[in-house]
Amino acid sequence: QVQLVESGGGLVQPGGYLRLSCAASGFTFSSYWMNWVRQAPGKGLEWVSDINSSGGSTYYADSVKGRFTISRNNAKNTLYLQMNSLKPEDTAVYYCAKGRTTPYNGVDYWGKGTLVTVSS
Repeated sequence: QVQLVESGGGLVQPGGYLRLSCAASGFTFSSYWMNWVRQAPGKGLEWVSDINSSGGSTYYADSVKGRFTISRNNAKNTLYLQMNSLKPEDTAVYYCAKGRTTPYNGVDYWGKGTLVTVSS
């Protein structure tokens, strides 16, 4: 049973930082692309970042590029999102999502999310 559990969310001030984690189980974590997706209050889903199975390739949405860093520790079956220079518009529920076996075919499992609130 695939399970993705996000953690690390909370309240931070603008300009602050936060590190999100996603604990994965129920599949061979090291074989899949992983993604972070977010949903701001009242808005739709926004893809944030993804990382290939080995961690050697990473991609970011323009809105977070230069501020966020995705990484993974395959030995720990854990995905991370280091979020720096946070802005109020980063406020959202952040979801960890597993990529499908075939590249470019999207994701097939999601976690329940962790809420990040950036506010003074």
